[in-house]
Amino acid sequence: MRARIDRPRPDASGAAERLGSPGSFPFTRGIHPTMYRGRLWTMRQYAGFGTAIESNRRYRYLLDQGVTGLSVAFDLPTQIGYDSDHTLAAGEVGRVGVAIDSLEDMSRLFDGIPLDRVSTSMTINATAIILLALYVAAGKRQGVDPQRLAGTVQNDILKEYVARGTYIYPPRASLRIVTDVVAFCEQELPRWHPISISGYHIREAGSTAAQEIAFTFAHALTYVRAAVDRGLDVDSFGSRLSFFFNAHNDFLEEIAKFRAARRLWATLMRDRFGATAPRAQQLRFHTQTAGSTLTAQQPENNIVRVALQALAAVLGGTQSLHCNGLDEALGLPTEEAAQIALRTQQIIAAETGVTDTVDPVGGAWTIETLTDRLETEALALIERIDERGGVLAAIESGFIQTEIQDAAYRAQQAVDAGEAVVVGVNHFATDETTPIETHRIDPQIEIDQAARVAALRDARDPEAARSTLDAVRRAAREGTNLVPPIIAAVEALATVGEIADALRSVLGEYRAAD
Repeated sequence: MRARIDRPRPDASGAAERLGSPGSFPFTRGIHPTMYRGRLWTMRQYAGFGTAIESNRRYRYLLDQGVTGLSVAFDLPTQIGYDSDHTLAAGEVGRVGVAIDSLEDMSRLFDGIPLDRVSTSMTINATAIILLALYVAAGKRQGVDPQRLAGTVQNDILKEYVARGTYIYPPRASLRIVTDVVAFCEQELPRWHPISISGYHIREAGSTAAQEIAFTFAHALTYVRAAVDRGLDVDSFGSRLSFFFNAHNDFLEEIAKFRAARRLWATLMRDRFGATAPRAQQLRFHTQTAGSTLTAQQPENNIVRVALQALAAVLGGTQSLHCNGLDEALGLPTEEAAQIALRTQQIIAAETGVTDTVDPVGGAWTIETLTDRLETEALALIERIDERGGVLAAIESGFIQTEIQDAAYRAQQAVDAGEAVVVGVNHFATDETTPIETHRIDPQIEIDQAARVAALRDARDPEAARSTLDAVRRAAREGTNLVPPIIAAVEALATVGEIADALRSVLGEYRAAD
């Protein structure tokens, strides 16, 4: 357990330089001079389940309730490049997100939602290049110029090897795909964020706050280096990088984490890559409350956990926020749970007064000490990765995975011993159970979705699909940018699984060491 800070640092020299002013380097106090006094964070609600038609209904409901940006969850088959009628997709279609097999599905997903008037975040990695192509093609069907599309594709494959496991191709081939997306967006999608480097899943896997910063930034530095080596201008593409962090339970530490991360990223971009544009130095990030802290026991307590985590994110200066539903330890959130989660953000914004001050916590002894400590610890971890030959080498040797696993084990030991309190679980538990209505997926959904994708293959122009898939394989072999031929393939109604298989045939598949 970490030691608590109960007195100010004895030496406050250099504090003004480390803090700066809001909107100025090193952005410790926020990336905008007026922060939420000028503009609130984007209120997103991560959603997606079943078929595109069902998820479309949920998106329309959320927009009606005041959501200001959509955030799409995809099912596991979509995430790892299998169509809904593949044998390996059995039992998983539409379960943890929406099933997307083709352009027809993507068009249904956003039916009646003008893509030039909404910002969309897509949590997708191994197949991110395909889902981005589908989004561009769906926009074209609506008559929307790709240059008017706004949003983010997560596209952070490196964390999949250390925290989540939804990878397809080997790390070095995957890095090439990520860079293709960054390069394409730099030229063709000026309002699109081509990557959202995720610490969220690293923290969910059990990392500490310092590890979340360090491993996220180590991955980010690898992506930046790959883009620079491709010949892209760091001040240009660096201005559209975004990040995704976790808001965990330790209220003060989480606030400090976001501040430390902003300062460290600005310094790394300046010192390692020579970035001079303020937007290329700024850390812009989305935050989601911590799913791993939610409990099936006394689930109403999760409303309190989520509210405090969300407040920490706001006090830490997030640009975008998703609040988890109280029932997510039991299943997908119901509409009622999603509404409570959204209202949590709206209450923080409208009723607490915290948005009236640019940096309400700036200068507090404990906050500043924690900020300094987390920055120092994170930088030390990044340097340890550098000494091991960089992220790819550290992943291949298992260094990062082991660090996260060890931290998770220590945290679980503390819970098991009662040293770390989880209200309703190892302290203040009761024998009473609270009946909670959960969202259930009808098994018929999988049968119908599989039939739809099979029918699509029968009805499309087979030669157009075949020739565009050949073009994808050719681009993979020759090293040219994969995005244009994949857009052509999805417009010819090639499926997600077929395009992923075309890439598998050239790039191979990754198998983690036992």
